[in-house]
Amino acid sequence: MTLAPPTPTAPRAGARSAAGLRATARILARTDAHGTTRLPVLDGDGPFALRRLRAHGNQAKVCVVGAMSAPLGGDLLAIEATAEAGSTLHLTAAAATVALPGRTGEPARYDVRLTVGDGARLDWLPEPLISAAGSDLRMTTTVELAPTARLVLREEQVLGRSGEETGALRSRLTVRRAGRTLLDQETAYGPGVQGWDTPAVLGGHRAVGQLLLIGPEFEARPAEVRLLGAAGERSDDGAGQGVLAPLAGPGALATAVAPDALRLRRLLDEAAVATAAE
Repeated sequence: MTLAPPTPTAPRAGARSAAGLRATARILARTDAHGTTRLPVLDGDGPFALRRLRAHGNQAKVCVVGAMSAPLGGDLLAIEATAEAGSTLHLTAAAATVALPGRTGEPARYDVRLTVGDGARLDWLPEPLISAAGSDLRMTTTVELAPTARLVLREEQVLGRSGEETGALRSRLTVRRAGRTLLDQETAYGPGVQGWDTPAVLGGHRAVGQLLLIGPEFEARPAEVRLLGAAGERSDDGAGQGVLAPLAGPGALATAVAPDALRLRRLLDEAAVATAAE
């Protein structure tokens, strides 16, 4: 009797195979008849465990909890979050994300896709992304905004864990408002990237980040240019430095570099306070 070989099956979503992990988390925020934001879709997968948090007022709040080590080389991960018209969605994370080398030598991909409807607000405030030695991560963040949508987005990247070299990190942020591009920028750090650690770029710092704020209120009162941290002083005093500047549209962008994640967060918090006071 001849036995037929078993039929190969594709790895289930969220399962790590030899080629890497494939996982997508989906979040949908929608207002009910009373104006309270609900979460009809809260679907975690693979390394993304999604937890509802207690929120104030009509806001919905979600924390992304890491359920396994990711991203590793070869992984393909994504988070899709939509705040429908009139809703308010606040997204945060329980801990930093660490990009690690994988077994295949292939780069990992991590895509964040955010959509914000008219009169809605979405806060994307994850913890830092750490690029560990030997890792190779390609990250994209794509945002689609309705004309009256509001966005608060924070990105923090730490190049290497304590005492180690950084991995390769390439990141692109694209923001479109009412179908028109408001911001499109790409950065690259680590092995294979020329000049990333020169005084013209990071100047020896290992933490880099930005805070992006977009909303109709910036049309009437554009943000003023402001230096963050040791204004007008040298950046080698250990505190780091940054700048807050208006966009060519209804928004403001703060960009900062610092020796570590703690001092980077202080600079971005300073920018948030400055825009709130204006």
